[in-house]
Amino acid sequence: MSTRLIRAVSSVQVERVMAQSDNQAIYLVRADAVSCELAGGLALLDLRSNIYYSLNGVGAFVWELMQQPRSVSFLRQEILKKYAVQQDRCDADLAALLSKLSDAGLVVCSHAENH
Repeated sequence: MSTRLIRAVSSVQVERVMAQSDNQAIYLVRADAVSCELAGGLALLDLRSNIYYSLNGVGAFVWELMQQPRSVSFLRQEILKKYAVQQDRCDADLAALLSKLSDAGLVVCSHAENH
């Protein structure tokens, strides 16, 4: 039962993140986060903390898109064009990626009305 509860809570959190993200959120890679190609993905270095991160191929694709300010809907559209993935899976994975990158301080998020 506890496993089901954790999954249910995670699902609700992902839906809430996507709902917030869909409200004109714009993401951009921070200038003090650098990257280089690494085995089909990217290695990231946060120059402020000297912590390394890695992204798989899809994460690397999103990272490259976010070198310019990009909306969640734009990111979703580009992923769906390039990869054979269902939209609900794309939404969940994109929400998780954006949340992790934001929590790590590697990207900044603003709202379109501020641009």
